[in-house]
Amino acid sequence: AISQGAISFQCRSDDERVLKYMEALNHENTFQAVTCERAFLAALDGNCKTPIAGQAKVEDGKIRFRGLVSSPDGKQMFRIERDGDASDAVALGRGAGQEVRKEAGEKFFEEMQAYVQLIQAANEKPVRG
Repeated sequence: AISQGAISFQCRSDDERVLKYMEALNHENTFQAVTCERAFLAALDGNCKTPIAGQAKVEDGKIRFRGLVSSPDGKQMFRIERDGDASDAVALGRGAGQEVRKEAGEKFFEEMQAYVQLIQAANEKPVRG
């Protein structure tokens, strides 16, 4: 799952006191890895209900990304691996997503989104007991 295991904090952008504390909590390698993974997800218009996986690891200023997109039934899978400079995390993740999107084709993503909407609608129906 995208960004699984990473802990995130938010605060108001003008709250200097809290921002100072949060800077000390930031782990740069994790930040770059999560940024890459989220850029991949965004390029695919993904969310927590779409079968999209990504893992980025940062070491010595380099980033290695592995991504996967699957049809809901698992019969079609598209995998990608990319390496680059950690400072290019967003571009690397976005580029990987765009490449997978092109390879899979728009019809694949339309069908995936239709399936996700169908499942969401089914989950919203009240259960009678």
